[in-house]
Amino acid sequence: MDNDLRAQAAPDYAAVVLGNLSEPFPHSAHHTQVSADDRPTPEQIHPAFYTSFDWHSCVHMHWLGASLLGGTAGSPLRGAPIEGASDGGTAAWVDAATAASLRAALGANLTPAKLAVERDYLLANPSWERPYGWAWLMRLAATCSASSDPQLREWGAALEPLVDAVAGLGVAWMAKAQYPVRHGLHTNAAFGVGYMLDAFRSLGRTDAAKACEEAAREWFGNDRGWPGDWELSGQDFLSAGLSEADLMRRVLSADEFAEWFAGFLPGLSVESRILQPVGVTDETDGYLVHLHGLNLTRAGQVARIITTLRQSSGTGASAAAAVLSEALDPLLKAGLSGLESGDFMSTHWLASFAWDALGSVAALDE
Repeated sequence: MDNDLRAQAAPDYAAVVLGNLSEPFPHSAHHTQVSADDRPTPEQIHPAFYTSFDWHSCVHMHWLGASLLGGTAGSPLRGAPIEGASDGGTAAWVDAATAASLRAALGANLTPAKLAVERDYLLANPSWERPYGWAWLMRLAATCSASSDPQLREWGAALEPLVDAVAGLGVAWMAKAQYPVRHGLHTNAAFGVGYMLDAFRSLGRTDAAKACEEAAREWFGNDRGWPGDWELSGQDFLSAGLSEADLMRRVLSADEFAEWFAGFLPGLSVESRILQPVGVTDETDGYLVHLHGLNLTRAGQVARIITTLRQSSGTGASAAAAVLSEALDPLLKAGLSGLESGDFMSTHWLASFAWDALGSVAALDE
C-alpha cells in the first residue's frame, strides 16, 4: 500500500489534533490524592498534557501532531532533502496554514518550563502511566529529536529531561518486575516496552534499550502456544499476543523470530480469531470503542511482523507472512471505519492509532 491513505487522512487527523488540544474537558483524572486539600486541576499538575480527555491521550495527540509536521517519513509534500538530515528531510503532511496552527498548539505546550512540571510529577509518582504513557512520551521525544525540522528538534531537546526520567524509572521497573502484564489494556507490558525500545534506540539511550531487550527475552522468550482464540475481552484495544510478537521481532534476528513465532502461534490461519476484525455496538461508550483501536493495533502489528518474516529464510516464514498479509486489509479497513463516528470517546485517541497503522502498512511497499 502506498501513502495515498495517509495523504488523504492527514488534514482530518490534523483537525483532530487541534480540536483535542483545545478541549480541557471532559477530563479523566488519574491523580491520587494524598490529602483532602490535594485537589489540583489537570492543568496545574500537567500544564503540557492536560487536554484530550486524559494524560496519555494528550501525549499521543502531540506525537500525531509532530508526525504530521514532518516527523514521519514519506510525506508527499516534502521538498528536496535537507543536507545532513538523518531522515532524508521529511516535511509536513499538511498545508502551510494547518502546519502553522499545529506548530502554535504544540509549541505552547512543549516548553521547558511546562515540561519540567511534567517531569517532576513522573518522578514523584514512579508507577504512574507505566508503561503506556511512558511509551507514547518516548515516541514523542524520539520523533521530535530525529526530525530535520528545527522547531521539532527544539521540542525534542525540551523533552530530554523527561527522557531521563522515564529511562530511569523504566530500568528500575523492568529490573524488579517478575512477570509481565498480559491483558489488552494500557498496562500491557509488551506494547509499552516495544515502543520504549524503539525510542531509546533512536535517542541513543543504550542502557535503557538494553533493559527493554533483556526484559523481553526474560518475560516472553520461552512462550509457546499462545491461546489466540481466547485472548479477546470486551474492552481491549491491544492484542496481547500480537503485542508480544511485535516486541519479540524487535529483539530477535529475523530467523530467530520466525522460529519463535511459529511456536508462539502454531496453526495460525486467516480464520484464527486473533486475526478477525471486531465491531463496536455503541460509539459513545468509552470502553466499547476500544475495539476500534484493537483493529488498528492489530493491523499495525501484523504489518510489522510481516516485514520481519519476509526477511527470514526460515522454514514456514513465507507461509506465515502470507496468512498475515491476507488478514491485514480487513483489519485496517475495520479500524479506520471507527474514525467515522466523530464521537469524542473515539476522537480523543483513535487517530493516533490510525496514523501508526497506516505508516506500518505503507512501509510494506518500501
